[in-house]
Formats: sequence, structure tokens, C-alpha cells
Amino acid sequence: MGLRKSVLATFVAGLILAATIAMAGEAEPEGTAAGKGGGGIDRGMLALGAGLAIGLAGLGTGIAQSRIGAAGVGAIAEKPESLGVVIILLAIPETVVILGFVVAAIILFL
Repeated sequence: MGLRKSVLATFVAGLILAATIAMAGEAEPEGTAAGKGGGGIDRGMLALGAGLAIGLAGLGTGIAQSRIGAAGVGAIAEKPESLGVVIILLAIPETVVILGFVVAAIILFL
């Protein structure tokens, strides 16, 4: 099982590196700033940071919601009137994804 995880981690790291290089584009001519309109490694790193912001926020939210959902189903099975509380508890981790999206938008557009 450990080998599968390391192969997957290597594959994901390669994809991230390829995306960064693709966003960087060709080398900038001398005398031009990389951050002004063109590609450049700066733009690639910004895209990588934005992707990590929303990707890690989504991963954390998925893990949290899976555990809350499993416990919530058990709670509803024993006490059906707790449905409203379980729905609210499932909605709380969604704010982390929204925050990750906002951070990614700020990184890319400001």
C-alpha cells in the first residue's frame, strides 16, 4: 500500500511541476518585467499557490465532512430530532472551501 501512495504522490508532484512550467510560458525578453501581463515564472507560482489554496481547503473539508456525516447518520438513527443539528454541522466545514476559493481569487486577480 505504501508503494501506491508514493507513486501517486510522485505523479501529483509531477503534474504540479508541469502546470507551473506551462503557466510560466517562454522566457521573458530582457528588460521586461515578468509580472506585467506576460507569462513568467511569477505567474506560474501564483497559479500554483492558488491551486494549493483551493485544493487543500477542499481536501480538508472532504475529510471533515466524511467524519461528520458518518457520526451524523448514527446520531439521526438513534435520535431523529437531531437532523437539523447534523445538517448545520455538515455545513460548517463548507466555509473552509469558500475561504480557500476567496484566497485563490485574491492571489490570481490582485
